Amino acid sequence: MEVMARETNPAYGDKPSGWKQNRKAPSLPEVYKSMRVPKKAGFLRKLLAFAGPGYLVAVGYMDPGNWATDLAGGSMFSYSLLSVILISNLMAILLQALSGRLGIATGRDLAQACRDACSRPVTLFLWALCELAIAACDLAELIGSAIALNLLFGLPLLTGVLITSLDIMLILMLQNKGFRYIEAIVISLITVIAVCFGLELFFSRPDWGGVARGFIPDREIVANPAMLYIALGILGATVMPHNLYLHSSIVQTRKYDETPHGRKMAVKFATIDSTVALMFALFVNAAILILSAAAFHSTGHTEVAEIQDAYRLLDPLLGTGIASVLFAVALLASGQNSTLTGTLAGQIVMEGFLNVRMKPWLRRLITRLIAMVPAVIVIGLYGEKGTTDLLIFSQVVLSLQLSFAVIPLVKFTGDRRKMGELVAPVWMRVLAWIVAVFIAGLNLYLLCATIFG
Repeated sequence: MEVMARETNPAYGDKPSGWKQNRKAPSLPEVYKSMRVPKKAGFLRKLLAFAGPGYLVAVGYMDPGNWATDLAGGSMFSYSLLSVILISNLMAILLQALSGRLGIATGRDLAQACRDACSRPVTLFLWALCELAIAACDLAELIGSAIALNLLFGLPLLTGVLITSLDIMLILMLQNKGFRYIEAIVISLITVIAVCFGLELFFSRPDWGGVARGFIPDREIVANPAMLYIALGILGATVMPHNLYLHSSIVQTRKYDETPHGRKMAVKFATIDSTVALMFALFVNAAILILSAAAFHSTGHTEVAEIQDAYRLLDPLLGTGIASVLFAVALLASGQNSTLTGTLAGQIVMEGFLNVRMKPWLRRLITRLIAMVPAVIVIGLYGEKGTTDLLIFSQVVLSLQLSFAVIPLVKFTGDRRKMGELVAPVWMRVLAWIVAVFIAGLNLYLLCATIFG
């Protein structure tokens, strides 16, 4: 009954409010409105009740696909590109705030919104691009986890890929117990990553004055072509398209009052949640670059870009036998975290764009198999070197798809007919369009650079 009531509520965007189609089913129905928000609780209790979705989103900003660019940036240019990481994170905070706002205001995730606003051919085109991006993202997570298992336990990369693929069973088990269990394990793994890099920074003894100066944009980033290319790589690998679909869905796991006041409250707390979580992502990405600058650039190792090379160099350069282990543990936690959220995004995208209901275990199995096939083939043919090339290729694919998620998001959240009273304020719309145009130009540049060298 609640779903039917929503279809006739203009605040959620029925036909008279600007949507071409009415929404027929909730996003992620098995966990939709499954977590109650206390009505008369204070600020802190409500904040804790909403905390969780932002951390599932944040893991996409610290996945193994980001590590190579951060390592290269630190080893080649010391702390200079920290400002790029900061700018990327601020862009992510804005876009994720819009994504959460869309889900709360319209009762639609981004995929459902595209289906309800666009023609069938456009919807199918956007779905195909998004599926490709999710497969590319899952590919990076599979490879990252396999590399971590290889570094920690000496397991062959192929064996690591197969072991990592079993995490779909963990997702199903956790989701059957409740969505809070998934959020708890994700937050726990983020804590592991943060602790590992906190210790790494302690061992590496960076120049904190240089770190502070690195967060200030430098004109050399634009003037130096090599530095510009790495900077664009960091930007291109930071904002993940599947996170925009994911966030607009999982904010709807909270059961708050379906009133104007209740929805405004939900937007406020969801924005705080994602902003705080993304600050953890900022710490992790900055820590990787700072570690690379302190351990490699300062010792003359300015060409370290591969994860395996960084692992082998950390112990002798930092003078402690635990540095490499911490690095690999963080990588394993990063890969596993991202696979958890990536498979959820796959379900959201298929159901949202196509309005096709599929058993969750089957949907996740399909997503994982799509990523496993190229990983197994490349590892079998080219071994360790092939994994680095495949990681880079996955980031290029993600970059190409990003604008096709960002532009619809910015357009929908700026349309009062679709968003009602929760339409994005003018300042947010202006900033969002600047970011959207910038990302589109950036990705076009990266595409040309990749194709034409």
